[in-house]
Amino acid sequence: MKKSIKIILIVLAVLVIVILADTIQAKLFDNRPIIRITENYNGGIALKRDKGIFVYTYILKNKEKVCVYRWEKYAPPEEVAENIQANNKSEEENIMENITSINVSINNQKYNVTIENNETAKQFISLLPQEFSMEELNGNEKYVYMDNSLPTNSINPKHIKSGDIMLYGSDCLVIFYKSFDTNYSYTKIGHIDNLPELGNNSIIAKFEK
Repeated sequence: MKKSIKIILIVLAVLVIVILADTIQAKLFDNRPIIRITENYNGGIALKRDKGIFVYTYILKNKEKVCVYRWEKYAPPEEVAENIQANNKSEEENIMENITSINVSINNQKYNVTIENNETAKQFISLLPQEFSMEELNGNEKYVYMDNSLPTNSINPKHIKSGDIMLYGSDCLVIFYKSFDTNYSYTKIGHIDNLPELGNNSIIAKFEK
């Protein structure tokens, strides 16, 4: 046998051994094939997949890997995606979703605030604790322009109740201490229970979780 043919056969044998070893180690240990092409993959919870000679390895969002033969049918389960999304929420985000009331001290008198279930209220809570010097306006409200803008979903409530905490525009925080009808639009943040009239002077309002 010619020397060149022997060399070709040896090279082919080495390639076959390498491919088989690579496939076996990937399949046995859910590992990534060394000889591979990586592509992004938007199926279920998979981030990407490595395409080997005989195997595909899916890299999932929870850092796990699933290795299957190319001819096997595999689809990352959709229902796991919801669990991963929930698990990836920070502790702070989970706390925000469960908060239904906070405290506000107005001129050193503490009151309970019932919080609305909306994105504006959640973002407002994430800024706390905050202390504001709020100015008098119209004989029925105290207001302050905050340093932070909040998401809005403003509507005309038709009627304002004493104790309502509203957002006017995206950054004007308003506490109403009298009830009245209105033509203006606001995004409601919450309601202060048993709020008395606050008089005509400015106030110091400290909001805390």
